[in-house]
Amino acid sequence: MSKISTKAEVHKNAVIGKNVEIGPFSVIDENVKIGDNTLIGPNAHISGWTDIGKNNEIHHGAAIGDYPQDLSFKKEKSFLTIGDNNIIREFATFHRGTKPDSRTIVGNNNMFMVYSHVGHNSIVKDSVIMVNSSSLGGYVEVDSNTFISACAQIHQFCKIGRYVMVAPLTKVSKDVPPFMLLTGADTAVVRGLNVVALRRAEISQDDREVIKKAYKLLYHSDLNTSEAVKRIRSEPDLSSHKYIKEMLDFIQKSERGICGHYKK
Repeated sequence: MSKISTKAEVHKNAVIGKNVEIGPFSVIDENVKIGDNTLIGPNAHISGWTDIGKNNEIHHGAAIGDYPQDLSFKKEKSFLTIGDNNIIREFATFHRGTKPDSRTIVGNNNMFMVYSHVGHNSIVKDSVIMVNSSSLGGYVEVDSNTFISACAQIHQFCKIGRYVMVAPLTKVSKDVPPFMLLTGADTAVVRGLNVVALRRAEISQDDREVIKKAYKLLYHSDLNTSEAVKRIRSEPDLSSHKYIKEMLDFIQKSERGICGHYKK
């Protein structure tokens, strides 16, 4: 049985799952769906065509599913989908898509800390952590197991690969290949591999060595990106390796180009 405060405002057409708790002064609008065992604290506002999965925690003051911050938005029907087992802390904001029938998508097992922001039409996959006041512009894509530190800003249309670590205050304006450690208050640059995340993911030492070899060719040779990719593809132990295939596929699909490397 759900536990809904008498001081909460829940529209009669909203779909509320089993064992959902909604705190005082929270507002749940007409087209919202909330999955089982979800906790919504006080003063949260969930609006728009928003579909929230099971076992989520949404804390005080979060704003979920509101209009996108886009002057081209015409107040048409668009969507926000949030998966299961996410933690959304105080005053985090999630905006739905801009164009009609478009969608912002959040996966499972993520944590969004205080004042973090997921912009319209962004895609956040699984097991991502966004720290206080970090922000995703519109149409950003963040792959699984990425860590975005406090006050980091990700420019619209950027893509971030798996197991990336973005340092505090970093301004990201290009795509970030998988497995990288990124920093830069003015221009984001790669500072190395995210070795800690690779170890925690139990990626073997042999696999880490292969990733390291490809990383060195990409960022520590005198080759430009196209030349480095060609060189990596020419080496059988690299081109056939699953993690290197992932890296090369990411680079090939990049439309903004990838971040450069730190130079002294």
